[in-house]
Amino acid sequence: MDINPVQPIILEITEYENKLFSLDKIPYSTGVELYEKYKTQVDIEFPTYKTREYWKLKAKGWVGYIPVTPEFHLKINPKVPIQNLFGMLEYTYNLKSFRFLQGLMDCESLEDFYNNLAHILADKVLERCRKGLYRTYLPKTQQLSYVRGRLDVRQIIQKPWNVKLKCDYKEHTADIKENQILAWTLYIIGRGSLCSERVSSTVRKAYHALQGLVTLQPCSAEDCIARYYNRLNPDYELLHNLCRFFLENSSPSHERGNYKILPFLVDMAHLYEMFVAEWLKKNTPQGYFFKQQHQIEISQNRHFSIDILLCDAATGKTIAVLDTKYKASEQRGNTDIYQMISYSNTTKCKQAFLIYPKDLTQPLDITSDQIRVRSLTFSLDDNLDRAGQTFLKNLFLFS
Repeated sequence: MDINPVQPIILEITEYENKLFSLDKIPYSTGVELYEKYKTQVDIEFPTYKTREYWKLKAKGWVGYIPVTPEFHLKINPKVPIQNLFGMLEYTYNLKSFRFLQGLMDCESLEDFYNNLAHILADKVLERCRKGLYRTYLPKTQQLSYVRGRLDVRQIIQKPWNVKLKCDYKEHTADIKENQILAWTLYIIGRGSLCSERVSSTVRKAYHALQGLVTLQPCSAEDCIARYYNRLNPDYELLHNLCRFFLENSSPSHERGNYKILPFLVDMAHLYEMFVAEWLKKNTPQGYFFKQQHQIEISQNRHFSIDILLCDAATGKTIAVLDTKYKASEQRGNTDIYQMISYSNTTKCKQAFLIYPKDLTQPLDITSDQIRVRSLTFSLDDNLDRAGQTFLKNLFLFS
């Protein structure tokens, strides 16, 4: 895993805020590259008379680090305090019970945050390597010059001249998915640009500790979810949760050919949606339960997914439909309202709530066909647990 020696120019922007850069700050070819590859994450206006010959950039709800070229990198800062960004991840990736992560709350920048998580993962992998990697038995078939496991008698009869014996046996190996996830994640981190030299050294050491024992295989974030843990590998749950974070937010996941530095990008809308759902699941008041990503089939091969349903535990009846909207208040449109009315009709409930991270300048409260659609706030500006309790209080006050 090589370290790119080029010291790039780094420009910074903040999500949802326009920022102007002078003509000489961004090479034209770099602007084209940014537009072609990252138009989903960043709005870019090229210098024209309209922009007074300035570049105009605006991040569309993503935060992270984009190495557009080896010479030019773009850093997108969150509007959310770094401490609360980590707090959201604690819930989303089930990290809250691991007390040693508390030191991360002192991180002041996205780089600090990424560095610390990468260091924890690499350090924990090295610790596990010293203890011995988790192993299991895998079935294997091989032509051998000696007997191992069960012989294929039919092949011996059919080909008596073959000195190699076909054997079916089970091999006790560390080259399994549990460890392949670790190796692939360390490989991805090593190709990134955010780690300090100290952390990069630890990541390389952990990666090399796995080499020879574990095959480098592309893994996805989905591979980290719902794995089986037993008394021999309980620590792997934390390792896989950390891997899931890096694999979900590093893209592309795999490229062949020449070495390319990978971007690190967090979709804040998706993170906010997952965080609110996980926080509610862990703080559900007695007598109720929440359903996440509830699938509703509306016709053959057509369905939609509702973020959250609030249900009565005794009857199972849906009390309210909830949908998170991580976007600026001025972007609220009728489409969201129509969507919530549709969700309410489908689930046969009369209450619907759009959840925002900030108070709307004009709170939403509309009734249509006996369905009431309102806005609620789950703030990300203050203590998250306190904000969650305020949100719950208002939700049950209105439900």
